[in-house]
Amino acid sequence: MESHVQVFLNKLSYASIAVATLTFFFLYLQTPETCVDPSDSNPKPHSRFPTSTCDFNPRYYASPNKRNRRIWSTKSWTTAVSSYAAFFKTFHISNHSRALIVSAGPGHSVVAMNELGVADVTGVELVDSPPLVSRADPHNLPFFDEIFDVGFGVYLDRALFPARYVGEIERTVRIDGLCVVAVEECGPRDVEKILRLFKKSRFVRAKNVTLAGEFRTGIIMKVESST
Repeated sequence: MESHVQVFLNKLSYASIAVATLTFFFLYLQTPETCVDPSDSNPKPHSRFPTSTCDFNPRYYASPNKRNRRIWSTKSWTTAVSSYAAFFKTFHISNHSRALIVSAGPGHSVVAMNELGVADVTGVELVDSPPLVSRADPHNLPFFDEIFDVGFGVYLDRALFPARYVGEIERTVRIDGLCVVAVEECGPRDVEKILRLFKKSRFVRAKNVTLAGEFRTGIIMKVESST
């Protein structure tokens, strides 16, 4: 009985292989070279299927500088930069200040500070955006203590560890320097909770602002001690 079953299974396997082989050849023969009328003597490049991996035409490559210039000239970019510049003007940053921007994204806030005359601006983010923003973990900043005059945390509300995020900004800002953070727009009670994250700074003021099209609350602190 077992031998009959084995013979049947072998025949079934051979039949399956034969059907699969015939199906493959049928599909191969039916696959058109183009997805347009073959009689078209000048088909569009994107409409033709390649016949092999070597048949692709070279792709156009835009240099980072050219790509950045295109992005920086868009209305959305310039609008976002203007919104950050308007916020920075409210706390009067000196042109000689050393500024740190944490969670800088693609660099809107870095450009905004540069346009206000602050030349020494360091922007960091988990993913770098050269040449404006370098890669760094906002919870473990690769900078010495008290080397910046201003530290700005763009997205405190999105930090994985908010207390560590604030602590790192405070650590890198000198005494009498400013620690500034932005969170989703909130009221006085929520601001009070955020203030508890700061261990070395005193509250200066909070202001509802629009940054890059988002309604945010900016909280400005002043560092008073190094411990």
